[in-house]
Amino acid sequence: MYRVGISPSWTIRRDGVATPLGARVVDLLVGVDEQGSLAAACTAQGVSYRHAWQLLREGEALFGQPLVRMTRGKGSLLTPLGERLVWAQRRVQARLAPLLDTLASEVGSEIEKLLSAGTNRLRIHASHGFAVQALHEALQRDAHEGHTHELKYCGGAEALAALAGGQCDIAGFHVPIGRFEPAVLAHYRPWLASRSLRLVALATRRQGLMVAPGNPRRIYGVADLARPGVRFINRQPGSGTRVLLDLLLAEAGIAPSQLRGHEQCEFTHAAVAAFVASGMADAGLGVEVPARSFRLEFLPLEQERYFLLADERTLQTEALQPLLALLASPGFQADVARLPGYEARDTGRVMTLDEAFAGTGTPARPPPAARRRRGARPPEPAPDPVSIGPAPSAPPAPPDR
Repeated sequence: MYRVGISPSWTIRRDGVATPLGARVVDLLVGVDEQGSLAAACTAQGVSYRHAWQLLREGEALFGQPLVRMTRGKGSLLTPLGERLVWAQRRVQARLAPLLDTLASEVGSEIEKLLSAGTNRLRIHASHGFAVQALHEALQRDAHEGHTHELKYCGGAEALAALAGGQCDIAGFHVPIGRFEPAVLAHYRPWLASRSLRLVALATRRQGLMVAPGNPRRIYGVADLARPGVRFINRQPGSGTRVLLDLLLAEAGIAPSQLRGHEQCEFTHAAVAAFVASGMADAGLGVEVPARSFRLEFLPLEQERYFLLADERTLQTEALQPLLALLASPGFQADVARLPGYEARDTGRVMTLDEAFAGTGTPARPPPAARRRRGARPPEPAPDPVSIGPAPSAPPAPPDR
């Protein structure tokens, strides 16, 4: 399998002259911030101390200001400029990493199709999450001869629509556990029509509020988001997290317009965390992994299950066997369990929709008259009792988590 990586690069334009800022310079600044000293950052990144200082001096010459300041007894400290570059790098990665992963996967798949005839290619469209990311990385790392996969991150509704339209083999989406499960299933119901569909459990994860360290705004629940002066950063319409937020607001009797920043959106959990960490918002809804990565406090609100959906016949094909074997492996399940807020509960278990959602009070599948042949265009969803936003009629530009 051909593995393609795409990463952004920095170019600084000054006095009409564009000069590249070496990626190693920014990586060293991030390392100093994370490790607390330049020496520790050098060890972690495999760079000699002398070479690291040379790189930093080149960066400082580009800006005309220092990036790192040495202090006796305290190691290395980032200057305000160095701190701002680290913040910018993290925000760039948070916003672009899933999108670039999708593009890299598509490019790698096209190269594979051209150079490797007879390859079993698995097409995965999925709401972005860190268990899905771990699955993608493990499939790349343990690629079998003659097997490859193409991953596209998108909203959960978009992924399900792509599966129903025959544009992918597997769709990844998430559903809250408990009182909101029926409403979310009703939202997804137009794409859950076929009796031959099967769910494969991937993970259970926590969704909650990400707030600044120390929680200075004293935000403890959804009701606090409507307080005067509290700034919120939202997820894009069509994302599963946006659906969950709308349900939480409706339950609390809060109109979306009461949230300052409700219409301001990011497209990944990590981008929301970066936005809060930068001080541009006081809170955002998302999963725990990026909250820990950005050193934010995390206030858990709901648990949800993340599923992979496929046709029963697809699960029996040769192309699916490496994925199913990986999901059942203790090593992968341990990787998932190590993710903050994640559990490898039932990971790899295959079940019908009725088995997965028994007892919800809302059947997963529509009545027989509403069912369609596989590959037909799904109908527009009927309005839900609680407005949780329409499913996207066209793919959103950046990916969902």
